[in-house]
Amino acid sequence: MEILESSKSSTSEILQLVSFIIGNEEYAVDIFYVKEINRLSHITKVPNAPEFIEGVINLRGRIIPVIDLRIKMGLPKKENDKDSRIIVIEDEDLLVGFLVDSVREVIRIPKNIIEEPPEIVTSSKTDFISSVGKLDDRLLILIDLKKILSKNEQNKLKEVA
Repeated sequence: MEILESSKSSTSEILQLVSFIIGNEEYAVDIFYVKEINRLSHITKVPNAPEFIEGVINLRGRIIPVIDLRIKMGLPKKENDKDSRIIVIEDEDLLVGFLVDSVREVIRIPKNIIEEPPEIVTSSKTDFISSVGKLDDRLLILIDLKKILSKNEQNKLKEVA
């Protein structure tokens, strides 16, 4: 995994993000919330769990629910492969793993290249998209971790774990 620093103006506030691939798109989360990134390990299925919960993993003695972001984003399930990763996220009292197709890089970008997503692509099913970063050669979709799971879903995750 490489660290990429955008060549744009360094006078503005810098965001440090972890970018990852789901389907054909590149997404990113603030590195502040990323506890670690792991290769795929054994995921134990949980009976009667919501469809988007892949199962749970044991991470150094802690049971962590794993969410398949493909399912959560309405994409078809994909067979896991050598590039699949679990991004372990910690936010306040929530510790969860996000299953992604691959992790691309840690990237530092100026905050001034970030824009709100266009209204036409926002809906109740996509309100977890906080903004879009315009890089020289690609767009980066930034995810708001506080909105990807509803409070009800967060409570279900706590029950699973």
